[in-house]
Amino acid sequence: QVLLVESGGGLVQTGDSLRLSCVASGRSFNFNPMGWFRQTPGKEREFVAGANGDASTIEEADSVKGRFTVSRDNAKNAVYLQMNLLKPEDTAIYYCVGDDKVFGRPGRRSSDYDYWGQGTQVTVSS
Repeated sequence: QVLLVESGGGLVQTGDSLRLSCVASGRSFNFNPMGWFRQTPGKEREFVAGANGDASTIEEADSVKGRFTVSRDNAKNAVYLQMNLLKPEDTAIYYCVGDDKVFGRPGRRSSDYDYWGQGTQVTVSS
C-alpha cells in the first residue's frame, strides 16, 4: 500500500513561514514527480508546486513564486514545501501528491497524479 503522509501545517500570522513535509512509503518516488496542491472549501484543488525525480525541473503556481519552494530528499522518499511570507489567501488544506510516471515532468493538473496524501491544514491569520 502506497501512503503519502504530510506534516507541518498549523496556524500562523501573515508574513510568517511554515515548512510542510511529506514522506512516502510503499514504493519509491525517486524517479517520479512529486508535489503539492491545495484546496479551500467550495473550490477545486489548486496546483501549488512540483518537482521531478531529481528536482532538476520545478513547476510553481504564479501565486506562490518567490515565496514558496519545493524540494526533494530521495534518501527519505520525501518532498517538502517551504512557505515564506504567508498571506491569508494561502489558507487551505495542502495535499502531497505523487505521480506513477517515471522520469516525467511535474504536472499542474490534479489528474496528473496517482497518489494523494490525506492533507494538512494551513491557516494564515491577518
